[in-house]
Amino acid sequence: MANHKSALKRIRQNKKNHDRNRFWKSTMRTTIKRVREAVEAGDEGVAREALRDATSMISRVASKGVIHKRTASRRVSRLANLVNKMGAAEA
Repeated sequence: MANHKSALKRIRQNKKNHDRNRFWKSTMRTTIKRVREAVEAGDEGVAREALRDATSMISRVASKGVIHKRTASRRVSRLANLVNKMGAAEA
């Protein structure tokens, strides 16, 4: 256990940040899951709506520093490709 006042404060801050980051990551994963479920169900309208929500959420999480900006970009790109392929397959 830490003995210095600054170390005790750092432990408190780390716990607070850890909990906040876990919340945002979990929320982001849920929105991504909604996109994948809509694609599996074959509902393009719902998938595009979910993609819009997921893109916004991923950008928000990246701006908070929870995930790296390139990771965010990669995730958005892969989800968009997934939805776009679904639309191309129907056409």
